[in-house]
Amino acid sequence: MAADPQPGVLRMADIRMTFGTVEVLKGVSVNLRRAEILGLLGQNGSGKSTLIKVLAGFNSPDPGSKVTLWGETLPLPLDPRRIRAMGVAFVHQHLALIPSLSVADNMLVGDDRPRRTGIRWRRECAWMRELFDEFGLEIEPTALVETLSPVERAYTAILRAVAELRRSEAGRAGEGILVLDEPTPFLSAEDVEKLFALLRRIRRTGASVIIVTHDIDEVLEITDRVAIMRDGQMDAVLTTAETTRQDILNTIVGSVIAPFRRAPAAPRHEVAARIEGVSGGRLAQFDAELRRGEVVGVTGLIGSGFAEIPYLLFGAMAGRGRLTLEDAQDVAHDVVTLTPAAAIGAGIGLIPGDRAHQSCVGGLSVEENATFLGLRRLRGRFGLRRNRMAEAAQSLIAEYDVRPARAQVPLATLSGGNQQKVVMGKWLAEDPRLLLLDEPTQGVDYGARQQIFAALDRAAGQGTAILCASTDYEQLAQICDRVFVFHRGRSVACLSGPALTRENIARACFHDGAAIPAHPQREAAS
Repeated sequence: MAADPQPGVLRMADIRMTFGTVEVLKGVSVNLRRAEILGLLGQNGSGKSTLIKVLAGFNSPDPGSKVTLWGETLPLPLDPRRIRAMGVAFVHQHLALIPSLSVADNMLVGDDRPRRTGIRWRRECAWMRELFDEFGLEIEPTALVETLSPVERAYTAILRAVAELRRSEAGRAGEGILVLDEPTPFLSAEDVEKLFALLRRIRRTGASVIIVTHDIDEVLEITDRVAIMRDGQMDAVLTTAETTRQDILNTIVGSVIAPFRRAPAAPRHEVAARIEGVSGGRLAQFDAELRRGEVVGVTGLIGSGFAEIPYLLFGAMAGRGRLTLEDAQDVAHDVVTLTPAAAIGAGIGLIPGDRAHQSCVGGLSVEENATFLGLRRLRGRFGLRRNRMAEAAQSLIAEYDVRPARAQVPLATLSGGNQQKVVMGKWLAEDPRLLLLDEPTQGVDYGARQQIFAALDRAAGQGTAILCASTDYEQLAQICDRVFVFHRGRSVACLSGPALTRENIARACFHDGAAIPAHPQREAAS
């Protein structure tokens, strides 16, 4: 690929990175210009995060790699403290926040400015409030991070990076580089707009931004150029204003992949689950019947209550109401006393939105994560049958196209999309009667999304009822038979058939009466 003729504030040239015998980065070169927003795209496993970790000093690239910042060629591996001091601030994929500490504590992590009299907390909290106010955020510095919503956690990490950038020499001169690795998965459409407004303000000061994302629509809206990686190489760098969504998609996957769209489910009369008067958190009340083989979506604006539904039905948060699984026994579960163990025993599965902390154990192998739920079936007289565990894991890897296809590597070494395939396969192997999903394709690339959608469709075809909570309206329109839209804790619309489109879901979420059926619950029951 031809070199960029324009001068850059950051140049990464011929970056190579090898893990064991696997070459992850194969001579990647990229040039970041002053006061531009550069999007970095690619499928899961294409090398994006590895490249960012080289820049952050976490990864040591192979000999011959070269990094030039502000015209100065730096020794490799890069020194993380020096990179920060030179005006490069990072927001990493999992935010790097400590939940048990306060917002103020987290904001000061990495702040090594000399203080003769120690940390003066009143003064520190005062400037944090000013920073949050500047960007229209109501976050209290003394609050524990574990009490914040996912959106508030994301903003805390981003504004910590902004504060760090402003303290640097480059930031004080009105420059600097802000690197965001997947900053938007936890954000609603409204919050993404706020973030983009922030990024545009940062660009106007002369600073530059690198944003790693899977969302092509976001790239088209916010970036000046887009760099696309594939199989560890820089495949193309495109000027955003001169390209289209389909051009970017075709470059990412190397071919044209038609989006998955679920065919209308054959009418089924068997009710799989009856939800009655379920409430908890911000959810005021939810009543619905889910039929066997049906995919039902729940959505709304952040804080509207829909996000609590999967966790209430799994017994993972306190609530009220009744969940009845319809079978020969018609077993009813009181949500007040329901526990995750009881839910699993009843044939209910949950795939949480926080994959890294709630769905899997990154330090364990792919094999151990893939077989965790089925250990009872894998026991013999003398303990676990390791050969059967290995066979089960390899079968899952093959069925879901997990890459790399190595069962013994730690799950955390896989890309987000491949981790999600393992998590999805683990639950579907149990043939659940009711599968609960929270943002199932968060941080997952386009190709892996289609594979996950197809896997859910197969499960539905075998009779599993699926409930999916998501703020991705396009995803819901692709995979659902019905979608409930929530406002202030209650369902205000139920869309199905021809009315089930991305646009109609968005209008209903913003309480546009033209998109809301007169009797949503009556339509749901019909």
